[in-house]
Amino acid sequence: MHSCVNVQLLLIRLCSSIALMTFTLFPIRLLIAAFMMLLAWPFAFLASEWRSEATVEPQCLWRRLVDIILKIIMRVMWFAGGFHWMTVKGQRALPREAPILTLAPHSSYFDAIPVTMTMSSIVMKSESKDIPLWGTLIKYIRPVFVSRSDQDSRKKTVEEIKRRAHSGGEWPQIMIFPEGTCTNRSCLITFKPGAFIPAVPVQPVVIRYPNKLDTITWTWQGPGAFEILWLTLCQLHNEFVIEFLPIYTPSEEEKKNPTLFAINVRRVMAEALGVPITDYSFEDCQLAMAEGQLRLPVDTCLLEFAKLVRGLGLKLQNSEKTLQDYGNRVRKLEKKKLGFDDFAHFLDVPASDMLRDMFDLFDEHEDNSMDIREFVIALSVVCRPAKTLGTMKLAFRMFETVEDGAITERELAVILKTALGVTHLSVSSLFAAIDAENTGKMTFGKNGCVCVACAGTCVKNAGSDWLPRNMTLP
Repeated sequence: MHSCVNVQLLLIRLCSSIALMTFTLFPIRLLIAAFMMLLAWPFAFLASEWRSEATVEPQCLWRRLVDIILKIIMRVMWFAGGFHWMTVKGQRALPREAPILTLAPHSSYFDAIPVTMTMSSIVMKSESKDIPLWGTLIKYIRPVFVSRSDQDSRKKTVEEIKRRAHSGGEWPQIMIFPEGTCTNRSCLITFKPGAFIPAVPVQPVVIRYPNKLDTITWTWQGPGAFEILWLTLCQLHNEFVIEFLPIYTPSEEEKKNPTLFAINVRRVMAEALGVPITDYSFEDCQLAMAEGQLRLPVDTCLLEFAKLVRGLGLKLQNSEKTLQDYGNRVRKLEKKKLGFDDFAHFLDVPASDMLRDMFDLFDEHEDNSMDIREFVIALSVVCRPAKTLGTMKLAFRMFETVEDGAITERELAVILKTALGVTHLSVSSLFAAIDAENTGKMTFGKNGCVCVACAGTCVKNAGSDWLPRNMTLP
């Protein structure tokens, strides 16, 4: 009883404190931060204007002075935001010693603090340079820009990182968050290989926010970006700790294998942080949090399937063309089930224990056979999680009859079960609502969009009848 009262009193005090800070400290801090960014803009503009993005120019005296001024302005901005002092452990390596700094865990946009402390280059999307005010500050640190509209962007980005990393320290250090997405700092997810492909020494850097109340973490689910900013600026003091670990020099084997290099660096950083590692990756996070599309349960077997896809090297480069090809080949099988050897032949990969693990995911009745259509649906979701309509269209095409292009209730259940990655799913209520004419069939052209809408909004408990909360029935 006493503990419940104490918790209630604590919540009341917390809410009162936030309410007070919202009308006093928060607006003052916000105005100071905005003023500091405006103050930094002309310096960043003058220093970055007329500077080549392809060649290294000497860091002349006046540009060094600008560098110092910008660091001071940014430090004042963070101080105004409650980061009154920052604990720095270890020694930052020189660019010629470690051209790349790998930072983890990545959990918030406040992770920009190390960037402003060091003025290191970062990797970010090219659209950022067009943002008023912010874009000029970004251009000053000479980032490696990634273009979403360019199909060869990933290859060009890797080549640019390699070019700078092998410049002998002429370029600024590149600061990379190899997790590739924000996490809750409870573990380190799989590192992307981009920072390790150049095969040069890297300096691992770990960051911590040891606040009693965590208002920093931003993981795409939960509090939004502005809410995080509001709660953080309402705190009297925010702590930040950055630790530069010893330089990690890759072995000959690691130079040839960036994945191994990334795994070993992650292990060193996890030990320094005292947190475990997990095999989940950025792509898994995308898959699990496909907003407005196929919103997957946390324990979905699709995440396990995605790990096997990566392990077997089945991640498709040209997913649209390959998936359509798979769909055409599946139709020719005329609903025939495949054994393990046939499955390996279908994918044109050698039999292995990992392939057997993947096969077992679809061997529902444990009779050494699988419906290859379920595999293609799951692969489509993993390779293009945001294109739900395309996945549903492909699924209907594989299951529909030649005569009328329709599917049955049981086939709809198989499609949605595989696309959502859950083991038990009843669609009786949904199918009855869609099949208004009680024909026992449905087609993609007539009802497919309804299925896509329901798949994105109505996943509740596996095994129960379900209907979308906002579905308009035909």
